[in-house]
Amino acid sequence: MRAARALLGIDQRDLAALSTLSLPTIQRMEASEGPVRGTVESLTKVVEALERSGIELIGESAPSAGQGRGVRLMKPVKK
Repeated sequence: MRAARALLGIDQRDLAALSTLSLPTIQRMEASEGPVRGTVESLTKVVEALERSGIELIGESAPSAGQGRGVRLMKPVKK
């Protein structure tokens, strides 16, 4: 989540607003050790907010230059 926020240049308060979650919820999610923890609803809201903002989440086995999971900016959609 921190990496995605850094790519977007937003803080936790901005992500909370984009995902319609409370700031303490975002803070708890980011403070979790290992994978981000939260309710399915909260995780879904964060993922959808990041995707709407142009972030692509890279899954464990998704093609990427490196290994493992991560985030990257999406390529703009050509119209």
